[in-house]
Amino acid sequence: MGSATATLKRCSWVSANDPLMLQYHHREWGVPVHDDREHCEFLVLEAAQAGLSWTIVPKKQEGYRRAFNGFGPDKVARYSVGRIEKLALNSEIIRNRMKIEAAVRNRNPRAFLKIQEGFGSFDCYWWRFVDGQPKLGGS
Repeated sequence: MGSATATLKRCSWVSANDPLMLQYHHREWGVPVHDDREHCEFLVLEAAQAGLSWTIVPKKQEGYRRAFNGFGPDKVARYSVGRIEKLALNSEIIRNRMKIEAAVRNRNPRAFLKIQEGFGSFDCYWWRFVDGQPKLGGS
């Protein structure tokens, strides 16, 4: 018998020979999220991925979780200039200073907290755009 991931449908961009991408595809890609910490994580990781090969982010995901204190937006919003400098030296994450500053300084965590305050959670805010239901299929 094959593994469970070998029998699941997968997108054409996922190689059957890449266990990390298979795991990412089957456990995270397109899977509805209702946890604010995970929403924050995905926003930071999506911004870090911009302009890079998609496979880089899953390879660095655990490093990001450690470097960004589990993506607690209240913690990230308080990062100092010194903390940004330390992150820019961290080989476990994408060390592009502009991407790091965007995650910390460009109001991402602060805006996230403001949305939580106004809507009770980021999840409530996010899912209201699709009436609480994932949209499947094409455009």
